[in-house]
Amino acid sequence: MKMVANYHTHTYRCHHASGKDEDYVKAALEMGLKTLGFSDHSPWKYQSSFKPRMRMELKDFNDYAQSILSLKEKYKDEIKILLGVEAEYFPEYMEWFKAFKEEYRLDYVIFGNHFYPDDENGRYFGRSCDDDDFLKRYVKNCIEGLESGLYTYLAHPDLFMRSRDYFDEACLAASEAICAYAKKHDVILEYNLEGLRNGSYGYELGYPCPDFWKVAQKYNVKAIVGVDAHDPKSLLNEERIAYAYDFLENLGLEVVKELAL
Repeated sequence: MKMVANYHTHTYRCHHASGKDEDYVKAALEMGLKTLGFSDHSPWKYQSSFKPRMRMELKDFNDYAQSILSLKEKYKDEIKILLGVEAEYFPEYMEWFKAFKEEYRLDYVIFGNHFYPDDENGRYFGRSCDDDDFLKRYVKNCIEGLESGLYTYLAHPDLFMRSRDYFDEACLAASEAICAYAKKHDVILEYNLEGLRNGSYGYELGYPCPDFWKVAQKYNVKAIVGVDAHDPKSLLNEERIAYAYDFLENLGLEVVKELAL
């Protein structure tokens, strides 16, 4: 199966990605994509002077939006370009985020469940889910966020495996809860390629986690492949992309190639 759309694309503004915005578009065209969605890490209107290290600041968003919309117009006859963000579920800030989403008329929002209760005062799920209680909090936060109806799909649902030594009963229970909810509510789960960046496609700690996706197979969830591009070259890694589609097809999962946006 050939990739025709990628919706998980970052920019240099998040402080841990590189490359010019237009370079991502050129790479997408080289790969023959029909759609490229930009979804850099969303800013938040913090109540303090906190300076995030893994997302753009609110003052940077206008530049981000104007750049993506300009590229959308420039390449309108060659590729569909979408303006989105990857955002968490921060309960204290969700009313603000709803207004923010509407103000900028975002095409979509990816749910990247990274922190609780936020990155200002909280903990990163990818380093803290070795604690079984915090793993349960990860699941609870996933479900509460999805129930808000603000998100288009759930990115790297198996992020919690970054902090686990092995896939045990607690991991199985977490995976079952997420996949059962996704099936019941028709939520798309993302097979995230950032975890394959080191070329290790077998089961090692981290994500995407084969054991999680066996649970996804059991529940017959819908899946989408997300490059999670942090540099333009990520969009050109045909081997990694082909591996992902083959893996999901071998599980017999329905793979969503394009979103109805």
